[in-house]
Amino acid sequence: MVPAKLANTFRNMVSPETRDTVKRLFMTDGRRHWKGYAISFVFMGLMAGSTSGLAYLMGTVINRIFVEQNSAAIWILSASVLALSIIKGFASYGQSVTLARVGNRIVADNQKRVLDRLFSQDVRFFSGSHTAEIMLRFTTGAQGARNVLNLIITSLGRDLLSVIGLTAVMIIQDPFMALIGLIVMPIAVGGVRGLIRKVQKIFSREFHAASQIMTESIEAFQGIRTVKSFTMEDDLRTKIYDRVDRMEKASNRMIRAQSQSGPLMEALGGVAIGLVVMYAGWGVLHAGRTPGEFFSVITALLLSYEPAKRLARLNIDLTTHLIGARMLFDILDRPAVETDQPGTPALNIEKGEIAFDDVHFGYREDEPVLRGLSFIAEAGKTTALVGPSGGGKSTIMSLIERFYEVDSGTIQIDGQDIRGVTYRSLREAVGFVSQDVFLFSGTIRENIATGRPGASDEDIMEAARAANAHNFIMGFNDGYDSRVGEHGAQLSGGQRQRIAIARAFLKNAPILLLDEATAALDSESEAEVQKALRLLEQNRTTIVIAHRLQTVVNADRICVIDSGRVVESGRHEELVAKRGRYFNFHQLQFSGQEERLSA
Repeated sequence: MVPAKLANTFRNMVSPETRDTVKRLFMTDGRRHWKGYAISFVFMGLMAGSTSGLAYLMGTVINRIFVEQNSAAIWILSASVLALSIIKGFASYGQSVTLARVGNRIVADNQKRVLDRLFSQDVRFFSGSHTAEIMLRFTTGAQGARNVLNLIITSLGRDLLSVIGLTAVMIIQDPFMALIGLIVMPIAVGGVRGLIRKVQKIFSREFHAASQIMTESIEAFQGIRTVKSFTMEDDLRTKIYDRVDRMEKASNRMIRAQSQSGPLMEALGGVAIGLVVMYAGWGVLHAGRTPGEFFSVITALLLSYEPAKRLARLNIDLTTHLIGARMLFDILDRPAVETDQPGTPALNIEKGEIAFDDVHFGYREDEPVLRGLSFIAEAGKTTALVGPSGGGKSTIMSLIERFYEVDSGTIQIDGQDIRGVTYRSLREAVGFVSQDVFLFSGTIRENIATGRPGASDEDIMEAARAANAHNFIMGFNDGYDSRVGEHGAQLSGGQRQRIAIARAFLKNAPILLLDEATAALDSESEAEVQKALRLLEQNRTTIVIAHRLQTVVNADRICVIDSGRVVESGRHEELVAKRGRYFNFHQLQFSGQEERLSA
């Protein structure tokens, strides 16, 4: 009757969302690792059994040695206690190691699954999510799944089995004394019920505060040049300090809420022990009961106190970990966006002609960027895109690599709609260099090698020579093994640019996209980069975005992009002769005025 009431109490305490999350964890990670959990359960059963055996043995020890004064029993009982203690120690070690190994495997598996799911998302997802939030889900989510399963398994195996075993000892020795002890558990479980909702709310706020601290700190560190240039240190310090203080207060509230179950269990445990001592003492003195029964029940009651306390606060401890598990499922449940249907063919490059046909696209609904854009980038030739900011030039580059999908119209390469070919084959056919070069925080060699993983050192150096980068690389103490720092912070802008070009040389893709690759460089660096780019453009279909018209005057075709459409196209001389939009840009630039033409 009591176990049934206890189970009902637990069911009433657990919300449907919690039950669904726990059920899903057991049906996924739990099912995959059931063998490991079964082994740990056996070890925990041995722990519970040996603990119960020690409690039961206390009655025999008291009666045989101290009451009957049986000297032979000393050796037998001592050996029995020693054996049970060794078994308990071995089982404790076994369950700890087994659970840890299973838990570490769950973390590793889930981090891999999350990484795969994140890689299957498009650029739009990452544009709308902060890096700090993604990283928290990547780490906290995987940890949460492990902690929930381990907590439940240890509660069911170690704690519940121990309580059942010790309760059995109390019942065998004296059923009435066992009843007194069993009264404590339902009251304790019911007593912490009101704390659960409080803990859930506090932890949600605490997680949100931690996310804000990480977000603002990452932005401050990554934008440290801007921070120092605009003397923002004091404002950011005040802002982040405020977040940290709020986090501290939330953490303190969490500790207070979680700790409230402790005094309740202490008080109820003391009441139970006091009643048992009173009843057992009266029984020994006036009812002819043996001291061994008294000590056995007291020992069992004292040993059951800690596991009973852990069971009583199980739902509170689960709350903090369940939020992490739900964060994991939020990512895993996102549909894969960049996924190829079975049988999707690879892109077949014959010439490399790129054709935009009546393409419409917008990043947000009712805010079009491209409005029926059409043009052809001829195979093996250079097509330059110029025009005012916001016209859609960089968007064109993103659409060619399918970072976004067009709303309507088609983009074809050699007559193949790029939506009908695999993502991998499309992107393998494209080399990309922009003004915002991204370098990984490794060595120069590793960064160039990203153009073609597995490339030989000779191929890497050949690509660097073609990009006019070999000489400055060899000027470093560690040469190609020199570390570039976070985002290439140890290199100058021109050096980063030439490493990016070397990467494109190594990739050797038939299509080349250059998004203002020299816009942020000084004249000397630009001259070096332009030499490398002219060599890189040879025999490739190249699309160039540039705001300095002198860098594209020799392009085979120049397209003027304005308000999402091609308003003019032709060679430099033809467009100047038309005296249209291109002529106006040309006059402004070469008359000493500036009009920013970046995308």
